[in-house]
Amino acid sequence: MNKKLFIDLLGWGFLLWLIGYGLGIMLFTLVPPSQIGWFVTPIGVAITLFVLIKKIKSTSPKYYLLIGITWTLVAIIGDYLFIVKAFNPENGYYKFDIYLYYSLTFILPLAVGLLKSRRINEDK
Repeated sequence: MNKKLFIDLLGWGFLLWLIGYGLGIMLFTLVPPSQIGWFVTPIGVAITLFVLIKKIKSTSPKYYLLIGITWTLVAIIGDYLFIVKAFNPENGYYKFDIYLYYSLTFILPLAVGLLKSRRINEDK
């Protein structure tokens, strides 16, 4: 695996997950635990779109599919190890907001990848 691919897949995937995790920890004292995901999601979407548009340079839809799969796996594994196992949430962890977060983590790279590849094809 080359360095750029490693950074795009695991580097950004872990950093984006870590930002969401940090926001969740900070919000824990300010909002009810069941609402944290609804506060973190819009911020996470904005940051993720920034990374996908400005930091990921590929125009290949396959590349973005790989990003979507990897980032989603990083999110699922990170959440399980550092939230579910570490904190054992009282009312469970996996609710609609978490499934939305996982879905967006997978879909956003696909959407941006398709838009970038279309733009390149239209410019030709």
